[in-house]
Amino acid sequence: MGKTATKALKFTVRPMKSSDIKKIIAIEKDCFPDPWPLSAFESIIDSPDHGARVTLFENKIVAYGCYLIIANEAHLTNLAVAPEFRRKSVAKQLLGEILEIAQRKECEYILLEVRPRNESAISFYEQAGFKLLYRRPRYYRNPVEDALVMVYYFPDNEKK
Repeated sequence: MGKTATKALKFTVRPMKSSDIKKIIAIEKDCFPDPWPLSAFESIIDSPDHGARVTLFENKIVAYGCYLIIANEAHLTNLAVAPEFRRKSVAKQLLGEILEIAQRKECEYILLEVRPRNESAISFYEQAGFKLLYRRPRYYRNPVEDALVMVYYFPDNEKK
């Protein structure tokens, strides 16, 4: 590979806007067998407890992450990267920003669910410091599948 092939790509992360939803839905359908409906993303925009970020490359949305914060608990509700932008540290940067937001809001931990067969996502979350908490039976609908519930404790709040 030449030097230009190894040059780092520049991504920016910003809050999600309602005008982003159409592109987010396209990524959602590419990434998940049971995609969220349009109304789910619309409700996030209007909710004081939810937040969402998008990652842009050359002004094009290539990833998004959604979260919920209530009291001292955060929940990563959705994170997806367009297939052609995977393995380029997009998810790492996006997750990092969401973790920073949750920590600034004084959350003690952040939870997420992941399909047991999604080994690449499980590995990614483990590398980011998440730990398996428990298995939630029959959580997903299409296809019906359990969820692994994972948790990340912020450094000052880690449970041993």
